[in-house]
Amino acid sequence: MALKIITDSASDIPKWLVEKYQLHVIPTPVVIDEKDYFDGDTILPEEFYNILRSGTEVKTYHINSFMFRQNFEPYAKNKDQVIYICFSTGIAGTFNAANIAKEELLEVYPDFDLTIVDSKCASLGFGLVVEKALRMVEKQVPKETVIEAIRYHCDHMEHIFTVETLEYLYKGGRLSRTSAIAGGLLDIKPIIEVNDKGALAAFEKVRGRQKSLKRLVELVGERSTELKNQTLGLVHGDDLPTLESVKKLLTDKYGCKNFIESYVGCAIGAHTGPGIIGIIFLDAPSPYDKYLQ
Repeated sequence: MALKIITDSASDIPKWLVEKYQLHVIPTPVVIDEKDYFDGDTILPEEFYNILRSGTEVKTYHINSFMFRQNFEPYAKNKDQVIYICFSTGIAGTFNAANIAKEELLEVYPDFDLTIVDSKCASLGFGLVVEKALRMVEKQVPKETVIEAIRYHCDHMEHIFTVETLEYLYKGGRLSRTSAIAGGLLDIKPIIEVNDKGALAAFEKVRGRQKSLKRLVELVGERSTELKNQTLGLVHGDDLPTLESVKKLLTDKYGCKNFIESYVGCAIGAHTGPGIIGIIFLDAPSPYDKYLQ
């Protein structure tokens, strides 16, 4: 019997952290040529982006209640306390499916202590929340305090992304054909955030790749404080050189020195394409830092 943190692969949490904490990551399904694969399990990001570039049709669907029941049940049998930090309901139906599985399991294991948190975050946005929660659990912080910290960090997590191509936003129905064609001709790069409802939303347009990257860095300064002392998340869609250039901009401009880096996985990458770049950070100091020293 123990307190366990679980997440799903849409958190894009890097492999080294998964291994360090023996973290249980439930893989997100992705359909390629009508065959099911599982993000981070039966398909890895490097392979996935090569498939996208080839023009192969790729679809995603959220983890269903049956999959959740399979993943949760061993913990119910072991009488563990579990906190599952999940992908935003503003993007996928993960939270509702997890709650259906919970209700089914409670009929068999009425004492199963499972807390499901809708992160309202995407990608490494909730990956950073997971990392902080794991550190708190390692220090044996009480469950109620860990849950409070998770909710606070989710509420104050900022996500700023830009994409290299508009093609995948158009394919996913997030952009009209006219806007995609016009944007491509004018080299328009949207700046995308995860909004207060936990949904992906374009809120600004910039002409040119380099200008869009500089704008990401500017927005970090506009929306956050104490950048020198916090850990920022950096994610990319198979474009590590660009990620490194953004990292240098953040270091030079704000003195940032702590980063967690990762690929954007299948759950988001299928809808944004290769070349997506994102910066994730807190918009306010964390009152839970005393547990994270």
